[in-house]
Amino acid sequence: MGSKIKLLGMCIWLFYLPSFTFIVVKTQGNESERSATLKGSVVINGRSVIGNIDVDFVCATLDWWPPEKCDYGRCSWGLASLLNLDLNNKILLNAVKAFSPLKLRLGGSLQDKVIYETENDQQQCTPFHADTTQMFGFTQGCFPLKRWDELNNFFEKAGAKIVFGLNALVGRTISGSAVGPWNYTNAESFIRYTVSKNYAIDGWELGNELSGNGVGTSISADQYASDLIALRNIVYNAYEAIDPKPLIIAPGGFFSADWFKEFISKSDTSLDVASHHIYNLGPGVDEHLVEKILNPSYLDGVASTFRDLKNVLESSGTAATTWVGESGGAYNSGHHLVSDAFVYSFWYLDQLGMSAAYDTKTYCRQSLIGGNYGLLNTTNFIPNPDYYSALLWHRLMGRHVLSTTFSGTKKIRAYAHCSKQSCKNLLHYRMHAERNHNTIDQPGQQHDRRSRCDLEQHQEFLA
Repeated sequence: MGSKIKLLGMCIWLFYLPSFTFIVVKTQGNESERSATLKGSVVINGRSVIGNIDVDFVCATLDWWPPEKCDYGRCSWGLASLLNLDLNNKILLNAVKAFSPLKLRLGGSLQDKVIYETENDQQQCTPFHADTTQMFGFTQGCFPLKRWDELNNFFEKAGAKIVFGLNALVGRTISGSAVGPWNYTNAESFIRYTVSKNYAIDGWELGNELSGNGVGTSISADQYASDLIALRNIVYNAYEAIDPKPLIIAPGGFFSADWFKEFISKSDTSLDVASHHIYNLGPGVDEHLVEKILNPSYLDGVASTFRDLKNVLESSGTAATTWVGESGGAYNSGHHLVSDAFVYSFWYLDQLGMSAAYDTKTYCRQSLIGGNYGLLNTTNFIPNPDYYSALLWHRLMGRHVLSTTFSGTKKIRAYAHCSKQSCKNLLHYRMHAERNHNTIDQPGQQHDRRSRCDLEQHQEFLA
């Protein structure tokens, strides 16, 4: 780790002085491939910032799927739902706290079948039940306010930032597509209850995978924009005395250029974040997932989605930014021993780097726990390999994305960001400490919110 820190420091130093960093890379195959030596070069333009990500860029999802959710004969969700997840599990708590903060997006396929209990409800709050005749194989389900209270207690202890996905299908007639305006009465009641309890919500998102052709059903771009304007009015009225206001996020669906273009233009200034979903590896049942993950040309295919959405935003003149609101690689819960194995990080880390390079502000991994693609094991909560990839990214990669090119072989990917522990900030701390006659050994000092360990790691760099 020490050598990595020195290398990071060197890269930061070069960022603040020369314009370019040039690194030569040489790699050799295993014993049977000794004759195959690959050479390449990385060029980092330290003066060309091509994107700016959120401080809490790394995000994960929590879903609604009951234990009866099965794919290809494997039931991989267990007790990982928002309705039944063990919130007293210490591993879960510590896994979220480690990010300080971890942004959590609450939603998924069943969010558009959730009815929120109200304080005046007299009838029983009925959970989801399996029913193959219903969309997604489940009936409508109810979200108890008591469970919402429990979740928010956990989120506060864990220091999580919450984005809540609202049911966008209430009041519509579904016949192929969903027709008619959104009935927001139940959602408004839930939002006002949330405000009355002083629960911190970073954003309210409308709908799940209803854009374009949709999954299950779809809503026209014109109607969706109208509903989003209604949501913004509801949120701004409910949070009238509170600043800053939560973000207004939509549509949380798969990118379709024409649909997104119309939706964004008709949403006017009501949209803060255009969210979209990506499952570029195909179905979890695919036996060739590993080959896809290790195929650079295949991974490059998703770049067109990031590029086209960025172009739509820029051409529309909107102030809205873009998020990947959900991405699990392979859909239908992923693939056991692939999605929860080390090899998946080759896809995951590449897509984190690629999305950031196209100015994506937040990237939400499906899921924190649940399915075969959870960052945590569904049964024992022990972190899977991608959890550590997410945590490493969160701790090392700063907000500013640098222009980076790699030449020599397609099998090595290169992405560069300014470090979170920048030279400028550390020098500011040193001047502040000297001005106040502080040293890192004095107890009780905050030291500009940096740990003694962080400072010691950079002493050689600052000398």
